[in-house]
This record gives sequence, structure tokens and C-alpha cells, in this order.
Amino acid sequence: CYKGWFQSMFVHEVEARKDAHSNLLSKSETSDLYKIQFHNVKPECLEAYNNLEAEVQHKLHLDQDYPCDVVGSWNTWYGDQDQAVHLWRYTGGYPALTECLTKLNNNKEYLHFRMERSKMLVSRRNQLLLEFSFWNEPTPRNGPNIYEMRSYKLKPGTMIEWGNHWARAIKHRQENNEAVGGFFSQIGDLYEVHHLWAYKDLQSREETRNSAWQKEGWDSSVYYTVPLIRSMESRIMIPTKSSPLQ
Repeated sequence: CYKGWFQSMFVHEVEARKDAHSNLLSKSETSDLYKIQFHNVKPECLEAYNNLEAEVQHKLHLDQDYPCDVVGSWNTWYGDQDQAVHLWRYTGGYPALTECLTKLNNNKEYLHFRMERSKMLVSRRNQLLLEFSFWNEPTPRNGPNIYEMRSYKLKPGTMIEWGNHWARAIKHRQENNEAVGGFFSQIGDLYEVHHLWAYKDLQSREETRNSAWQKEGWDSSVYYTVPLIRSMESRIMIPTKSSPLQ
């Protein structure tokens, strides 16, 4: 009919995606799941909190019964003050997470730790993440370094487009070994991306970021990804003494 013909001129039909973006963007060769924790600590308790966290992390690393390890731990330097950030890896995905939580909930020593930690906190939140397939694998590194976590909240439905652009863009950010890891959320705040970078200091950060603009293709990557962003945040973080990422 005329109405249907008229509408067809202006309505663009988009083909449905055949798979979840988590399957299309994450590393297929591993089933690792990541958890990021943001703990806002009472200012007078930050040192005691760091010491307590270090003790528990050390014990979990030594115990092979727990299929998890801490990738990095930091205190926020610029951004939210008196904040601790922890990134955990669960080798084996969701089953490993469930196994680990079940064992911890039956561990009297860990339950006591959680009770003591709760006295030091103002608030806390977490997310479950997957790792972008095209990003570097986060591995322990020597310091001293500062770390920047750049967090992007994307418009819903744009994660695949973001991944396509950054799969090319990340090639321009490898010369100084600054790329640590890239992740996207699965549970918690959705359509959120975290990029983790390492620099010697703030001056090195500025020089490294400025040099990216001299590389052909970086400007277009920024141009096409900026419209996908709803909001963004940068944290400059200092690794704790116990962090594998120094």
C-alpha cells in the first residue's frame, strides 16, 4: 500500500546482531572473569585498611584452593580521595567466582577480616568485567609507576562500535609500554569501559599522550569514539606495597 511504501523510504531497518557483545569482544582463548572494587575509606583508617588488605591478599595468593588472584591494588591520588581500588582475576570465569565466594563465606578468618574492614569503610561498590580481546594482558610489572584508570560510560548499544575503533587505536599506544589492560562491564554499571595505563610520572603521562597525536590514525579514532561516550572519568592511582602492578 501507499503508506507502507512511503514509510519504507524513511525507515532504516537494522539487522539484528547474532551474538552478545561479550562474546564478540572478549578473549575467546581464556575464560577469565575480573572484578573491580572501589572502596571509599575513612580518612583516618586508610593506612590500617591498606595493611589489612595486604595481609588477606597475601594469604589468598598462597592458598591454591582459591581460583583467584589480585591483579593490582591502588589508592586514588587524583580523583575520589581516600579511595582504594582493587582488580581481581578469577581463572575459570563465573564457576571460579562462585567457588571462591562459597569458600570465603565458610572461612572464619576471612569473615572476621570483612567485619574489621567494614568498620573502616564509608561506602563500596564493585563490577564484574571481561577483558577486551585486543588489549594487553595485565601482568605484574616493576615500579615505580603511577597508574591512570580512564572510565567511560557509553551510550547503550555502542560497545561493538567502541571495540572496533579501539582495536585499531590501541596500536598507537604501545611504544612506552603504557597499556596495562582494557575491560568492559558485565554486572554492575553497564556499558562502562575501564582502560588502565601505567606511566613513570605525570610528566611522562603528558608526553606519552601528546605523542599519540603525532601518529596517523589516532585523531580519527578519537573523532569516532567521542560521540559514543555519555560521561568519562580519570583517576590517577598509586599502587599499594602489596600490588603486583608496581
